[in-house]
Amino acid sequence: MIPPAHAPAFLAANGWGGAEILPLAGDASFRRYFRVVDGDRQAVLMDAPPEHEDVGPFLAIAEHLDTLGFSAPQSHAVDRAGGLLLLEDFGDRLVGPLLRAGSEDETPIYRDAITLLAQLVGRPLPKGLPPYDMAVLTREIGLFPEWYAPAVDLDIDQEGWAKAWGEVLPRVAAPDPAVLVLRDYHVDNIILLDREGLKRLGLLDFQDALAGHPAYDLVSLLQDARRDVPEALEAEMLQAYAAEAGIADMDAFRADYEILGAQRNTKILGIFTRLWKRDGKRNYLPFQPRVWRYLERNLRHPALAPVAEWFQANVPVDRRAAHWTEMSA
Repeated sequence: MIPPAHAPAFLAANGWGGAEILPLAGDASFRRYFRVVDGDRQAVLMDAPPEHEDVGPFLAIAEHLDTLGFSAPQSHAVDRAGGLLLLEDFGDRLVGPLLRAGSEDETPIYRDAITLLAQLVGRPLPKGLPPYDMAVLTREIGLFPEWYAPAVDLDIDQEGWAKAWGEVLPRVAAPDPAVLVLRDYHVDNIILLDREGLKRLGLLDFQDALAGHPAYDLVSLLQDARRDVPEALEAEMLQAYAAEAGIADMDAFRADYEILGAQRNTKILGIFTRLWKRDGKRNYLPFQPRVWRYLERNLRHPALAPVAEWFQANVPVDRRAAHWTEMSA
């Protein structure tokens, strides 16, 4: 977590010369974050190496969320060529750690997070926002055969894989009308702010947003790879969302939710394995058993029968959660 060499010059050119640059966080991408402190002022420096990342989508989605009345970090300065953003500092009250410490009641926070998603329904989409279509959904699940299967020595049926998913994914691809899908919406990307109403939820990590199905961000929130969300709370929040978003056919919506849950959890298993194998980031591996538990619940839904049959035939139990539990022991 050493700041990029051009950061001091960028800060000096924008009125933050001589400010202290402190490590703040990294994530599963190439982005890194630093806290910039200058006397009683502080901000967040995003380092998004331009050879790997583009800060344009972050700026566009942040502006759009602001126009909708939600809290996204505002930018103080931008160096697009150098991949640097100086952002509003939302502070340290990240919801995930607060819940793990037991210092906040999870139910009202999840309730507000659900209400925020319901309020995205029927709202305008950012101009030119790409669709969450079959091409994207299929590419994402491709991380499982590409990275997961070889990591656990699986010889899988690739043709059967494509056929099974091809039977279930079309119903959730590029819906019309679509909603803004933030794609990584969970409690470790929400900060509690001293603001009123839903503006108290500070939103982070939304630069990969797409126009897609409203159930996707619900899955991201309620089947969180980083923490156990009680099934009773998940059910309560799904019902609350359905009421607020005006979902007329809850059975059909629940089928879509489980399909997208299976898609997302399958993708995550591949991503976490890639982070280990390619990037040397082993810290995501302890989450794999939890992701498997979510996926196996998803696969019990009748709408996923072809995919469930594929997993049954191709992925033995000892190459699922048990494999990663044993690795972490």
